[in-house]
Amino acid sequence: MTRTACIASATAALDDGHLFRDLQRRVAMRTESDAGAAPETLAPYLHDEMVPALRALGFDCTVLPNPEPAGGPFLVARRIEDAALPTVLGYGHGDVVSGQTAQWRDGLAPFALAAVGDRWYGRGTADNKGQHSINIAALAAVIGARGGRLGYNATLLLEMGEEAASPGLRTVCEQYRDTLLRADLFLASDGPRVGATRPTLFLGSRGAVNFTLRLKSRERGYHSGNWGGVLTNPATVMAHAVATLADRHGRLTVAGLRPPPVSAAVRRVLADVPVGQDAGDPEIAAQWGEPGLTPAERLMAWNTLEVLSLGAGNPQRPVNAIPPEAVAHCQLRFVVGTPWQDLAAIVREHLDVHGFPEMEVAITLAGGATRLDVDHPWVGWAARSIEATCGRPPAILPNLAGSLPNELFADVLGLPTLWVPHSYPGCAQHAPHEHLLVPVVREGLQIMAGLYWDLGDAQGLPWHADAASASASASASASASASASISAPAAPAPSADAPSRADAAPSLS
Repeated sequence: MTRTACIASATAALDDGHLFRDLQRRVAMRTESDAGAAPETLAPYLHDEMVPALRALGFDCTVLPNPEPAGGPFLVARRIEDAALPTVLGYGHGDVVSGQTAQWRDGLAPFALAAVGDRWYGRGTADNKGQHSINIAALAAVIGARGGRLGYNATLLLEMGEEAASPGLRTVCEQYRDTLLRADLFLASDGPRVGATRPTLFLGSRGAVNFTLRLKSRERGYHSGNWGGVLTNPATVMAHAVATLADRHGRLTVAGLRPPPVSAAVRRVLADVPVGQDAGDPEIAAQWGEPGLTPAERLMAWNTLEVLSLGAGNPQRPVNAIPPEAVAHCQLRFVVGTPWQDLAAIVREHLDVHGFPEMEVAITLAGGATRLDVDHPWVGWAARSIEATCGRPPAILPNLAGSLPNELFADVLGLPTLWVPHSYPGCAQHAPHEHLLVPVVREGLQIMAGLYWDLGDAQGLPWHADAASASASASASASASASASISAPAAPAPSADAPSRADAAPSLS
């Protein structure tokens, strides 16, 4: 069978309803993981749904218990044709965020897949049941087209806790790095494309650190008329402290947390990447963020500090009292080359310098940044394969603007990482009315079938590319020489004071 015929065979999974039926069963399984403990509904997704589907394709399946009691199990499915052949590692997650049932409009429900026009609605359609279902269907088409042999080995890792910050995943990767998870290339799908009509290839993800600033001035509130003017108001202090972290235009002003200059190579691949051009996307604020950078560079090549929530008193029913304490939950999204492990100390020093020694700083959640070199041989190979399938080149992102557990695949497993997303920015991920676009599903099947087919070619594949250049988190790739870089101006001195500490959201995605 030819490559073209194989791609047509993969597309048939959509046209004959097979993929819809598979996803219908999977969406119906309530696998919410973001409530703080692993529910009993997580394991059946692996045992009852994924194991039979993968065994039918020749995979040997092992379900591993989570080393962390609060986490769901893992599935490692391996299809070994010859121990001497290279191995491709795939990944997906079967857990989802809360269904938010009451907020879905009439006729739609989070755990009942519904086809409406060119959209498939249901929790997990975009994140991530739909995406790994597309990849499995495409892989099945290639196995059939090549007479039962891929020409390489395939391993699939499925976790059930990504929406709860992937508890236990690091331990599993470390424990099975040289056995069950030994591989030569990572190829998976998650996150959105840059736009509904633009195939996308991204090579890593920004990291994220959630931290909390907290100031407790006293045990209880006091009447604002009787005591206002003589008691410290922690909400006022907190507002000034937060204002020292970023200016009124969202520009990061903590010098130690600003990233390295944007390299010429990164700027080159982002030059034609659109931001916010799909229907329903929010309007881009032209003056927000780091000046001198394009919107794509601000999203994917720079660091941003976001205030996720502020708390003092009772916003729903304010009373005439000076609140006893104030809190700010913040987040730093960052690229490779940022000293994120030292964030607490950096913010602590910043707050002390600006007159907020009483402010607490605590880290609540953290994950590193990764970025495969945009000139790595695997990047060119994947881009050529996608263009051969779609007839147009993909957008190449040095890293996703959001966060994924990619550091475990890049740094712990030591793999070059390629991500090909099958969703789009308006998919309502994590919100009511989450959906997949059928045209993107169709193209996703075609792209993945092309990639899986091309991996079976005996010649021209960079299986033995330099391991050093394959390191997805190599800081050298983010801090190119000054002569080949675009530097943003130095941060201005902030005009207010700020403190820091951390408790935040349960997931960095």
